Amino acid sequence: MVISQQLLVDATNIGCSYRNGQTDVVALESATCKIKPGDKIALVGPSGSGKSTLLQILGGLEIPTKGSITWPLLGERNVLRPVHISFIFQMPSLLAPLSVIENVEIPLLLNNVEANKARAEAMNALERLEMHRLANKLPEELSGGQAQRVAVARALAGKPKLILADEPTGQLDHPTANFMMDTLLSNINESGAAIVVATHDSEVAKRFDSKWHMHRGRLEEEDI
Repeated sequence: MVISQQLLVDATNIGCSYRNGQTDVVALESATCKIKPGDKIALVGPSGSGKSTLLQILGGLEIPTKGSITWPLLGERNVLRPVHISFIFQMPSLLAPLSVIENVEIPLLLNNVEANKARAEAMNALERLEMHRLANKLPEELSGGQAQRVAVARALAGKPKLILADEPTGQLDHPTANFMMDTLLSNINESGAAIVVATHDSEVAKRFDSKWHMHRGRLEEEDI
């Protein structure tokens, strides 16, 4: 049994519901889960099952409407991002006015890393994703696959303790998806961070140590 002080995330009976007109919609129902350093978790389930909602609550982007969640090793909700937790989204998330390297160095600068060091670490992250030659391009000049690799580089650059990824390979061809997952998991192994990846891809899910399955807002855990 893992005591709470050793956990990145400790969530108990968390739920999320909202009002849609005259109807109460339950997006997440009484989920209990724990994440510790080094965990590699695939979050699987059909569209609309609550995967994105769970990720947003785990990362502090959304407050649960019931239950409790804490981040024992990370601190209070207001200090989680971008220092301790990074997100990778399925849809484009780069800032359009900024170049590729400026997008990647944002979490470092927000964490008060000195500018020259931030630029060097951002370039290193881009090199790992083979995107360094496009460092000065704008997001509009990138393909969808290139933009997603930049988003992964940005998530890795700040060396977070936890990465939460929502269908990160959903818009990628298989070779690009495989390369991106290779790089992502290699960095996770080196850093000892934890990762939770929501995915529809069974081949992606097989690469993780644990599987969490969601169905109609309910969470179940199982070993792969």
